Amino acid sequence: MPLFMDVHSLDGPVTAADVAAAHAADLAHQDAYDVHYLRYWVDEGGGKIFCLVDAPDSEAAITVHREAHGLVADEIHLVSEGA
Repeated sequence: MPLFMDVHSLDGPVTAADVAAAHAADLAHQDAYDVHYLRYWVDEGGGKIFCLVDAPDSEAAITVHREAHGLVADEIHLVSEGA
C-alpha cells in the first residue's frame, strides 16, 4: 500500500496532547477507508504536525482527517521508507 507523509501548518503553537487526541480520533475512523495512521511528529512551538500513513490513495487519508477532527493537511507527499 502507498505510504504518505502529510504536513499540517497551524497558525500558532500546538500541544502534543492536542495532537495525541486528534491521532486517537484518526485511529477510530481509519478502518472504514483501509487507512492506517502509523506515526506522527509534532513541532509544538512551530505549529507543525507530520503524519505518516498507509493509505490506498491520498484522498482516503484526507477523508479520515476530515471526518475524525476536521484538521486537513496542508500538504501530502507520497514517500518511500529508507534506512
